[in-house]
Amino acid sequence: MNRLPSRRTLLTGASAMAAAAMIGGCDRLGNAEWFRRTLKTGEDANLFVQRLLLTDRTLAPQFTEADISPWFKPNGTEDPPDKDYKALAKGKFAKYHLEVGGLVEAPFKLSLSDLRKLPARTQITRHDCVEGWSAIGKWTGVPLSELLNRAKLKPQARYVVFHCADTMDQGSLLEGGGDVEDVDEVPAGNANPSMTKQSGGDESRKDSGGQQATEDDAASGGAPVRYYESIDLVDAFHPQTILAYDMNGQALPVSNGAPLRLRVERNLGYKQAKYVMRIEVVESFANIGAGKGGYWEDQGYAWYAGI
Repeated sequence: MNRLPSRRTLLTGASAMAAAAMIGGCDRLGNAEWFRRTLKTGEDANLFVQRLLLTDRTLAPQFTEADISPWFKPNGTEDPPDKDYKALAKGKFAKYHLEVGGLVEAPFKLSLSDLRKLPARTQITRHDCVEGWSAIGKWTGVPLSELLNRAKLKPQARYVVFHCADTMDQGSLLEGGGDVEDVDEVPAGNANPSMTKQSGGDESRKDSGGQQATEDDAASGGAPVRYYESIDLVDAFHPQTILAYDMNGQALPVSNGAPLRLRVERNLGYKQAKYVMRIEVVESFANIGAGKGGYWEDQGYAWYAGI
């Protein structure tokens, strides 16, 4: 099995490859928004090199049953305290519905049972956490492309945003604390201690899980801040990008993101959004959260986390 270039290796030659591509007159790259931003940040350099070296369908390494980790360490939240989520979990997610909307021609909702009836993909892949730990798991779920094709994207669609059920509370750093590599600025403590920041600018008072804010939220000054993430359409339509409902042949545990979590296998762990409640297709994420494309990105982490 050929080993894919590591994130660090990709970054090492980013500037030289960007210059070479421009000298070579690559009009397709030159017209791309992400290419025009390439020399501005290391994050874009990483994005440029990965997109240059890997095709849209290049797969992350896949493993065998014998390679599956005996314990898959949960990343991020392990048991969302949110009342609505607790009720869904108590009912074994029988009343759960995934919402798909935004810049689509045919928005829809699907129950977990509906999702399980759609074409599925199973893959055994490695989860790489920015903290430095890894684990291999077997994931089964519906390809994100299946849902996006069903929804029929509008021409201006550029990104897919995943709104999650877990309210981010005061606590540790990314995925459990510890030293973080490739981060320009590490937030001190909890960057949003009151959890009252509103998402979506002037939109109606809904939290990012798609549920109406409560009177208590209004009294405290805003809706709760829930975890969210985003990816572009290249990663969204990648064959290994799935919404997983099974892990290691069993229904996804709560600690690992039940009932549905994103697996975008060519990215670091914090991009693998858990407890996904709503998918929103957008042209820009500037008016969602703090406008950086994800909860941890809003606190200073890189939006593009390719490996």
